[in-house]
Amino acid sequence: MIYTKRGKKPLMADSRYPKRKNPPVAKKAVKKFKAKQHKVIRRRKKKKNLIVRFFKWLMRGVWAIVWRVSLMMMIMVSLFVGYFWSTLPTASVLLDGRGRGSVTLKDREGETFAWRGNQFGGIITSETVSPALKNAVVATEDRRFFWHFGVSPRGIASAVRINLSEGRGPLEGHGGSTITQQTAKLLCLGIEFDQNQWKNEAAYISDCRRNSLQRKVKEAIYAIAMELKYSKNEILSIYLNRAYMGGGAYGAEAAAQRFFGKHAAETSPAEAAMLAGLLTAPSNLSPTANLQRSQNRAATVLRLMGEQGYLSEKEVARWQSEPAILSPAARRKAGGYFADWVMETGPDFYTRNTTEDVIINTTLDQRIQRAAEDALAYVFENKVKEGSKAEAAIVVMGADGAVRAMVGGRENQVIGVFNRAIQAKRQTGSAFKPFVYAAALDIGYSPLNTVLDEPYCLDIPGSGKYCPRNYKNEYNGRVTLTEALQQSLNIPAVKISEAVGRDIIRQVAGQFGLQDELAVGPALALGASESTLLEMTGAYAGILNGGSSVKPYGLIDLREQGESEPKWWKSGGLGERVIQEEAAGQLIWMMEKVVSEGTGQRAQFEGREIAGKTGTTQAARDAWFVGFTADYVAGVWMGYDDNTPLSGVTGGGLPAEIFRETMIRVHEGVPIKPLPMLPPQKISTSSDTSQSGKRKLNSNENFIEKLLQDILGGIGAKP
Repeated sequence: MIYTKRGKKPLMADSRYPKRKNPPVAKKAVKKFKAKQHKVIRRRKKKKNLIVRFFKWLMRGVWAIVWRVSLMMMIMVSLFVGYFWSTLPTASVLLDGRGRGSVTLKDREGETFAWRGNQFGGIITSETVSPALKNAVVATEDRRFFWHFGVSPRGIASAVRINLSEGRGPLEGHGGSTITQQTAKLLCLGIEFDQNQWKNEAAYISDCRRNSLQRKVKEAIYAIAMELKYSKNEILSIYLNRAYMGGGAYGAEAAAQRFFGKHAAETSPAEAAMLAGLLTAPSNLSPTANLQRSQNRAATVLRLMGEQGYLSEKEVARWQSEPAILSPAARRKAGGYFADWVMETGPDFYTRNTTEDVIINTTLDQRIQRAAEDALAYVFENKVKEGSKAEAAIVVMGADGAVRAMVGGRENQVIGVFNRAIQAKRQTGSAFKPFVYAAALDIGYSPLNTVLDEPYCLDIPGSGKYCPRNYKNEYNGRVTLTEALQQSLNIPAVKISEAVGRDIIRQVAGQFGLQDELAVGPALALGASESTLLEMTGAYAGILNGGSSVKPYGLIDLREQGESEPKWWKSGGLGERVIQEEAAGQLIWMMEKVVSEGTGQRAQFEGREIAGKTGTTQAARDAWFVGFTADYVAGVWMGYDDNTPLSGVTGGGLPAEIFRETMIRVHEGVPIKPLPMLPPQKISTSSDTSQSGKRKLNSNENFIEKLLQDILGGIGAKP
């Protein structure tokens, strides 16, 4: 309780616990401790301040270096950009950048069937192609094309991340390049081809496609310069014109014409997606190489177009279910053997080495070409043992030597491979015999004259005895020349050759087009010489046209694109007369008997008159059938590339069947016409001389044996 009085201090109870007074020693210790703590704190603050100041100093130094270096780099980049900008020409100059020209081959109807060289369909722009194609390219190659400045840092970072995650180097695989950068690469950063620096154009292109860091930096700078020089549409136009899209096509217009037979402005979304898909890997994804693979890639492009709003889900589903297909010309893979042959027959500076765009009109009939290809496939599928490696070739032409079809092997949808129709020189066998009889008929022999088919030998100086044998090792006694050819008898052919003279036989055969070195011995008559199928077919065409020589040809004329006047004309066709027309007509009559009654009966079809000749070489290494109707001549060769003997095959077998299957298809819708053959008249019993000075001989006299005795008696021959 507190009691107070006015003027006096209140009364308070004493504190139960009086204040303790620190002794002097304790006060000093506290002060000392506090002072020590303050020192520690000050030291820590000082140390911290030193570190902060150091980092601030360091950052200031780094920043000073960075901004100076950055400024220098910006100045350098600006200078390089400015330099490239100053060297860039107008966009129109850059649209066609091919180093070589193109060759377009047209058939006899004026339809394109093949392309060679660097095909360029014509200049297009991003505004003239179909919107679907423009959208497909942007969606596939560079979705931010219309917003970046030529380089996409996000795209580069994404590409590096993908490459590293897939175990590749940062610049290997995905490049993260924009369309502008890809265009810069197509332009080779403005560097022109120099023969002194690169050994060929392929090395130049390879150098332009390098992916080194230095190259990438230069490419980025060049791309920025392009962005400053050109509009986005101009850059896209350059890209669409220069990009290689497979099949020899450079640019979207050439690719659209090459694969779909239409202009780039007419492409559907499915076709546009296929073209855009080719840009990633044009050779591997080319639809002429693998259509299914190309369609699968196009389906992915359509999906990307849907994800980016260029197509609705319904449109994506529709075009994925209706994929693009190739045009008929594209399906035939650029004309195959015939196109290769035509390219070889023209001048190099307008075909294989052309720098211009060239149009070649040819003799090809695509209907007949398909007929020959289908016939060969049919026979090998149905008549040849499965797994056989035997090959065959076919040539079909007119009587004037205009080649209508050429098949150089069983695999016909090819380019630049071995062409057995023109490159394989093979022994002709009995297919050569018509030229022996042609020479005989031309000097006055008749198809009804006779010759003795019996054992026969010749003593050849320096070579010994030569004794030809018939295929069946049988002898038929006295036979007419017609019967000898009809049954392909060897001994009569050699006797006639020796009687007429080998030099005359070689001369006649050479004038008909068999100009390779012909055998000098008696085996000449039996086809010991080598020839190509094209030469043999052309020689038979000379018989059909009445005895005039023929040079097979496929090139009609050649002109530069846009020009009306040809630069080159055909260098083939009818030549000089070789044998008299009467002799040719009689020979056709004899050769018709080969097909109607002799070794070539399997070549018959539709009741048509057909003349021809079978041929089988020694050990059956080659089998031939060459023949003709009134409208077409066709030659067939069959054998192995390594000269392995055929098993159970003669010229009158599978080659005759290939001939028949080919000609059945070739003559669909063609009216039946008679052959221009001349049956022989009965021979007079007296010998006289014709107006041309040729001897007419009695069919009953053994004239060939008498001639042989006169010619060969001096060398010990035994007829």
